[in-house]
Amino acid sequence: MFEPLEIIYQDQYMVAINKPAGLLVHKSYLARKEKYFAMQLLRDQLGQYVYPIHRLDRPTSGVLLFALSSEVARQLSELFSERRVVKGYLAMVRGYLEGSDRLDYPLKEILDKIVDKKAQQDKEAQDAVTDWANVALSEYPEPIGKYPAARYSLVALKPQTGRKHQLRRHLAHLRHPIIGDTTHGDGKQNKYFKQHFGDMRLMLHAAQLQFVHPITQQCIKIVAPLGTDFTQTCDKLGWQDIELNPIEYVSGRVDAE
Repeated sequence: MFEPLEIIYQDQYMVAINKPAGLLVHKSYLARKEKYFAMQLLRDQLGQYVYPIHRLDRPTSGVLLFALSSEVARQLSELFSERRVVKGYLAMVRGYLEGSDRLDYPLKEILDKIVDKKAQQDKEAQDAVTDWANVALSEYPEPIGKYPAARYSLVALKPQTGRKHQLRRHLAHLRHPIIGDTTHGDGKQNKYFKQHFGDMRLMLHAAQLQFVHPITQQCIKIVAPLGTDFTQTCDKLGWQDIELNPIEYVSGRVDAE
């Protein structure tokens, strides 16, 4: 059973929660046996219908935005589709990913064998762009394979596009997969991580969302605090007092390159 959802922003038009890792956004054919969904939990918590505007993968934690009316949902959805919403993520990855850069690497659409069986199977790869910058480096003094110690990086991410599993696939392409990624990650590293750090989750957090409010025209900045499952691991690696400003951090680093 999930605890009451953490509401991190709310006005008369919209509400944002800090979605915990492991919680699905809404019902789907592929998750028909699941009991709990963010959309239903929030609806029951507020006592009114809510409209999901975007999605986060089940294992990803962080900012998740809902509208409180169909009209506001339409306007917010337009902001996302027109790429007028800025997103900032934090990820813990394998190895030392140093510096900062922009990765422009198109991705083939991921299709499900059942749900998407009627979809076009030979689509060209879609444009996918991610800005990234290193936040911190750490070495865990226990051997892994032929290496005397495991190396990790904390990375700030600012996706310019919103392809399925974009951040997970882009970091895997850079050969620095996100820790806990069972689809695109490093199985040996994930096993090592679980042995030395306990319960494993995908170490990816949607820390920030920034956009112009479609009704009030004010600049809205929503920040989702890191959960204890993330911070405890960061503490073990010497990453205390992490600033939740990946948007500003990446922008400053990449623009300076």
